[in-house]
Amino acid sequence: MHMMTIAHTDLDVSRVGVGCMSLAGPAEKARAWVDAVLASGVNLFDHADIYGGAGRKERLFGEVLKAEPGLRERMIIQSKCGIRSTGDPTPNAPGRYDFSYEHIVQSAQRSIERLQCGHLDIFLLHRPDPLVEPEEVARAFDDLHKAGTVRHFGVSNHTPVQIELLKKHANRPIIVNQIQLSVAHTHVLDQGIVANQNVGGAVGRGEGSLEYARLNDMLVQAWSPLARGFLSGRPIPPEKEKMNEAAGVVQAIARERGVAAETVLTAWLLRIPARIQPIVGTQNLERLKNACAADELALTREEWYRLFIAGRGGRLP
Repeated sequence: MHMMTIAHTDLDVSRVGVGCMSLAGPAEKARAWVDAVLASGVNLFDHADIYGGAGRKERLFGEVLKAEPGLRERMIIQSKCGIRSTGDPTPNAPGRYDFSYEHIVQSAQRSIERLQCGHLDIFLLHRPDPLVEPEEVARAFDDLHKAGTVRHFGVSNHTPVQIELLKKHANRPIIVNQIQLSVAHTHVLDQGIVANQNVGGAVGRGEGSLEYARLNDMLVQAWSPLARGFLSGRPIPPEKEKMNEAAGVVQAIARERGVAAETVLTAWLLRIPARIQPIVGTQNLERLKNACAADELALTREEWYRLFIAGRGGRLP
């Protein structure tokens, strides 16, 4: 697995990372998965305080680190905060987003306690909060960094202008934006080719997200890069029938190249020049191995566009 240094940091991360939302117990099973991930050359583990509800996935991961603390030195650990559940902290509280100073600081501290990891290498704001006060975010980032709680900061599901608003006040670089991106979810790429076109409908595409990342040397992490398995053999339900064409193209290219479908899907992301790091969430070690093999597969421009056109569901303008 090739490594890359995240700009504005000294962090060397694998080209592919893993997501821990589906991490499964008991602790012995989780430990075997962690060992297999590290053996594959992957070193970035992505968490969030809401995974599993009430931090259960972070707590399970923490049991693995508690059993063998030496594993921590081989990992880059990131987590996310900002999504609050219905009923938290009072019964009538709605599900919502919270970028208040208090919530950011407490979330980071609690994630570290659950993960038993000493500090977070990267801490992301999970989804944009319409009530965000960027001065509060900046103060939280500063205090967490000064305390040694968090080394670096980023965001998830943010648009360029939302990032710019945070950067106006932040003293720490925003080094990552984690967004949904796959052959089956191409909106941020579509935006760049449908300008001044009558395409109908209003889809939030995160205008200029990839270009913004390239201009600002930000790492883009792609969540759900394997499209939940629907393009690599999982039965496609009727409401997702538009995926059938893309699945056919993925599997055709996989046969032509003699690789697995997961390898093709991940290689498609790695081919994008905007420094994409796929965050693969599967607990299936064979699928993870296939995704990691994309590090050695270079798709041609023609193959990449075959996948893009099939995934977006229509010819190019």
